Amino acid sequence: MARILVVGCGCRGQSLARELRTAGHAVRGTTRGPARRGDIDAAGAEPYLGDPDRVGTLTAALDGVSVMCLLLGSATGTHDQLQALHSTRLEMLLQRTIDTTIRGIVYEATGTIDTDILSAGAHLLEAKCDHDGIPYRVLGDEPSHWLAETLTAIEALLAPI
Repeated sequence: MARILVVGCGCRGQSLARELRTAGHAVRGTTRGPARRGDIDAAGAEPYLGDPDRVGTLTAALDGVSVMCLLLGSATGTHDQLQALHSTRLEMLLQRTIDTTIRGIVYEATGTIDTDILSAGAHLLEAKCDHDGIPYRVLGDEPSHWLAETLTAIEALLAPI
């Protein structure tokens, strides 16, 4: 099957990792702090210490990945940090995907972060991916269907053309 990278492998990411492992995929989940590595491992994902606010720490996590899931809709930080995470940092991360094995990106445009920040991040992702020819899916705002929507988005990106 495929290797899926979950950037922001908190509660939702771990739930997703369990489902992806059940479907036979290899999963790598990122965390900013080493204390969460055990939880990620228990969910069946390979824990990876990396911070999307420091894009260089994620570069090696991209190796061998088919689909990258950016689950940062409920990230924490100051307003300025969150705005950068979904703008300049997002743009840098997307730039790094060009010469990798990534053939699809899933972006979480819902969560606890200001909707204007998430909407701007989704528009940036769409523009950058359209320009670079990278398929993508933007997750909507229906939390009760989040897991099914995310799994469907990943499978659509993995489907043969």
